[in-house]
Amino acid sequence: MTDPLHTELLQLAHEAARRAGELLRDGRPADLAVAATKSSPIDVVTEMDIAAEKLITALIAEHRPHDGLLGEEGAATEGTSGVRWIVDPLDGTVNYLYGLPTWAVSIAAQQDGETVVGVVAAPMRGETYHAVRGRGARASGAWVGERRLACRPSPPLDQALVSTGFNYVTAVKTHQADVAQRLIPLVRDIRRSGSAAVDLCDVAAGRLDGYYERGLHPWDLAAGDLIAREAGAVTGGRPGERPTGELAVAASPGVFEPLQRLLEDFGAWHD
Repeated sequence: MTDPLHTELLQLAHEAARRAGELLRDGRPADLAVAATKSSPIDVVTEMDIAAEKLITALIAEHRPHDGLLGEEGAATEGTSGVRWIVDPLDGTVNYLYGLPTWAVSIAAQQDGETVVGVVAAPMRGETYHAVRGRGARASGAWVGERRLACRPSPPLDQALVSTGFNYVTAVKTHQADVAQRLIPLVRDIRRSGSAAVDLCDVAAGRLDGYYERGLHPWDLAAGDLIAREAGAVTGGRPGERPTGELAVAASPGVFEPLQRLLEDFGAWHD
């Protein structure tokens, strides 16, 4: 049964992601400057990043003024409607800064604490992914019309293509490199795109067998996690937990458990 509220939230998320994606794609200045820093000097916040979040939050506030908001670049309102938006205006900031194409706008809507809508727009790919809880995941792009997403049939772990990401803090990144070094001989290969939202959508689209990362925030995960799950992937964190900042894992069902077990054995969630 289609929920009219969820349909409304999906339409608004699509429009906000489309507008922000166009702003970022078409408005990127040649001399893009650093407006501030995040956790380290390498982790930059660009002027366009901030502008995109303002565009998204203004559009949401115009249409749904009583909703809550949590944005990577500082938007934080409680709201009174039971709906909260989780916004990453530019996931893959360093890729964007360097002119690499793997970056995305990620927008999720939660109802009473549960994610019910997720949209990830990857403008330089010409692709947009979306999911509504209980209604599957779909994408539009170079193909004709919408495509229903489904994760890949599960291969043995030693034939699985797995993606990961690395933190900007040197000590954390060094530990993550050690974990990846131990994992590489046990899987087909490792990829690193630089965008958690895109990686999660690639699991959903069958382009990856699995993905894991430490140090993510709610805005990195919310939309992509729903899209992956609605495409048939399994997501989680440490055994028995949801994805958290300690560890996020997404994979096709047969890959998830052995990958999660190895990451636990390797201590992927701590220094």
